[in-house]
Amino acid sequence: QVQLVESGGGSVQAGGSLRLSCAASGNIYSRNCMGWFRQAPGKEREGVAALNADGIGSYADSVKGRFTISQDNAKNTLYLQMNSLVPEDTGMYYCAAAPSDCRNFVPTRRFFGYWGQGTQVTVSS
Repeated sequence: QVQLVESGGGSVQAGGSLRLSCAASGNIYSRNCMGWFRQAPGKEREGVAALNADGIGSYADSVKGRFTISQDNAKNTLYLQMNSLVPEDTGMYYCAAAPSDCRNFVPTRRFFGYWGQGTQVTVSS
């Protein structure tokens, strides 16, 4: 019903920037909340950012002030602008969607019913 495909990952040096994209298709009412998660080697998947139905973004403390989540007007593409990258940002980044609206926080993994396959981000020092 909902398909999510991430792109834009790559290898960058600390201090650099990347812009991730998530192409979304399917019932728009199954995508009232959109999120970005990441998983580093040996660690659990963690929420990075979420975008609610009003277009307001919420962020994990570790990325506040550096990352920006946004969406195009047609709501077919989700973005994650990542600036001032540090090695700790390294991981596989996943796009996620949920039919329920997220408010002013980043929901946990169980909140989202749809996931992309991920795109790798590697930050070297």
